[in-house]
Amino acid sequence: MKKIFAALLFGVFFIPFVHAIESFVVKDIRVEGLQRISAGTVFNYLPIKVGDTLNEKYSQEAIRALFKTGFFKDVRLERQGNVLIVTVVERPSIGNVKIDGTKELSEEDLKEGLKQVGLTEGRIFNKSLLDKVGQELRQQYFSRGYYAVNVKSTVTPLERNRVAINIDVTEGRPAKIREINIVGNHRFSDKKLRKLFTLGPKPWYAFFSKRDQYSKQKLGGDLERLRNFYQDQGYLEFNIDSTQVSITPDKEHIFITVNITEGNKFTITDFKLSGKFVVPEEELRGLVTIKPGSIFSRKAVTETTKKISDHLANNGYAFANVNAIPDIDKKNSQVSFTFFVDPGRRVYVRRINFSGNIATRDEVLRREMRQLEGAWYSSKKIQRSRTRLNRLGFFESVNIETPAVPGSPDQVDVNVSVKERPTGNFLFGIGFSDVQGVLLNASITQSNLFGTGKQLSANVDTSDATKSISVNYVNPYHTPDGISRGFNVFSTRIDAAQANIAAYDTETTGAGIFYGIPLSETHRLNVGADIERISIKTTTSSAQVAQDFVAKHGASNNMLRTTLGWSFDTLDNILFPTKGSIQRLSLELTVPGSDIEYYKINYLAGRYWPVSARTSFKIKGEVGFGDGYGGTDNLPFFKNFFAGGSRTVRGFDPRSLGPRDTLPPNNPIGGDRRILGNMEFLFPVPGTTQEQKSMRLSAFVDAGMVYGPGEKLDMGELRYSTGLAFNWLSPIGPLSFSIAVPLNDKPGDDTQSFQFTLGVPLR
Repeated sequence: MKKIFAALLFGVFFIPFVHAIESFVVKDIRVEGLQRISAGTVFNYLPIKVGDTLNEKYSQEAIRALFKTGFFKDVRLERQGNVLIVTVVERPSIGNVKIDGTKELSEEDLKEGLKQVGLTEGRIFNKSLLDKVGQELRQQYFSRGYYAVNVKSTVTPLERNRVAINIDVTEGRPAKIREINIVGNHRFSDKKLRKLFTLGPKPWYAFFSKRDQYSKQKLGGDLERLRNFYQDQGYLEFNIDSTQVSITPDKEHIFITVNITEGNKFTITDFKLSGKFVVPEEELRGLVTIKPGSIFSRKAVTETTKKISDHLANNGYAFANVNAIPDIDKKNSQVSFTFFVDPGRRVYVRRINFSGNIATRDEVLRREMRQLEGAWYSSKKIQRSRTRLNRLGFFESVNIETPAVPGSPDQVDVNVSVKERPTGNFLFGIGFSDVQGVLLNASITQSNLFGTGKQLSANVDTSDATKSISVNYVNPYHTPDGISRGFNVFSTRIDAAQANIAAYDTETTGAGIFYGIPLSETHRLNVGADIERISIKTTTSSAQVAQDFVAKHGASNNMLRTTLGWSFDTLDNILFPTKGSIQRLSLELTVPGSDIEYYKINYLAGRYWPVSARTSFKIKGEVGFGDGYGGTDNLPFFKNFFAGGSRTVRGFDPRSLGPRDTLPPNNPIGGDRRILGNMEFLFPVPGTTQEQKSMRLSAFVDAGMVYGPGEKLDMGELRYSTGLAFNWLSPIGPLSFSIAVPLNDKPGDDTQSFQFTLGVPLR
């Protein structure tokens, strides 16, 4: 009907005019009525050129062509001698667009959407497009439950043939879900099925919940969750027959009705594999998770197809397709599956390309890649490569894409894009630590020296408890196969009384060398040696343990110390891990013949389990013990283990748990054995997005105790605490703040609720 009406208008207004022009040869063309649009633009669209013969047919084509541009609301053709006069009336342009009253939807996002459809400043104004935008805006609000929304558009003329567009939105209150009714369920109760829905009436105690705010997208997700639940319980033919969303006349309450057909519960009778087997069939059979006689589960079938696809992808078949084809016996409620395997072509990697690494050299990224150029494609190796790049700690994000090479069905490229984070800093500051009191600090740290991946740091600290200077250097790839080598030089003076432990002074100087040897992707061996000289200064008011040690071994001692360690590490990130596990076993031993002979053994084990896309659960335990040997009776007191504080058992004073000195004021002296435990639930800071990974919160429970020589290892003496922690990967390094409450503190225990630490990995 609209097309007929338009044709009639064209015939009424233009056909008589066209007949009025007799055929003539155009000697010149003149355009009149232009304001913003250039004459060249008109000539570009005008199908008539100088020298052409203008007749009725060409006149109609010219008018159509100019109207089709959308620039004009009127076009006329006239003749003056042999000159063609083209007279136009331009449509107004959009001077500005303003949107008022939007809270649920961002004005910036809305303007970006309007820009995509052409409703933006400088573009030609089209009223029909404005009406369409208004309808689309209402639909977006309706999908969010705002059924009382009112959208009003105002067009105001401006000078120079422009218009101002103002879109005024009155959102109103969102309609609340009053009830969700499920019709047709016999196997499961309404209460059980409603628990699957993220939508529904809001509980009285959930003040800030939006559970009762309707969303079309959320309802779609809930219905899919309902379908998955039934099909995982064996109901293969489960069906959602219809869904009705009704709103009360006052547009304040919504009722949702879901009509379902449960069907019968199906059992699996058999399965078989078919298609092309490019790997032994027995390997694929071992990946099938469904068993004959078991209840049908959609999840198990999906898991099987994924395992087979992943296995083929790890063998170079990047585009393998596995389909589970059911053979349904409705009469007996039984089903068998045929897993049809189509491996496609075997694919190899043509090139590995890096982008986003402005400071970091390509070779630093390339040596972490386990997928190699020219080798068969392996999804497992690509995923491992991504994990290793993340574990460097140089990047905020690492993304890997594997596009097919145009014209080569058996090749892909691996495109690695990274977003770098600052890896070096120079700091000079005054601060306060819950362990060392007031401190002055100056440090230069670069964990990615000149983009080579090498680490260099120089540190000077002065505080009430510690004065130290140290220089450390590590080359993580001293050899091409990943053997690392490092050096350190240090000098430290400690006033133990200021560190909240028994009174004595120590001055330690030394230097060392250490190596890291990779045994596999996840196992590593660490060896090192250093020369250390320690001087102990005591007075009559010093701790008894310090006085006794000096009386027996003297005030100055030289040690040649060796270290040996083994680690197993599958954590997905070196700074903010969310999954994987870690184990470390370390031995510190002085070489026989040193002035002091002792050993210390420490073992740590921890694991992270992802709970959801942004939450995880962590559990960690640590045990350590040490002793003297040869001419040294016990573990030297200045090598003792300590517990309490932000790095061990939060809620208790730093290094306060365990044995105390026999002399007043009976300060902590540590012990030769230690037990630590920790459980944490890690979750994002409210209001942050999934891409913002520099902050997180945790709820934790800590446990620990230190035992002295001759003391019984009594687990009943463990101290426990619980609280909340905030971890932040700040520009100056990892920061952790905690507020903790001791659960079983005893008389004589020193407690401390608020604690923090800087520079310790948040894992």
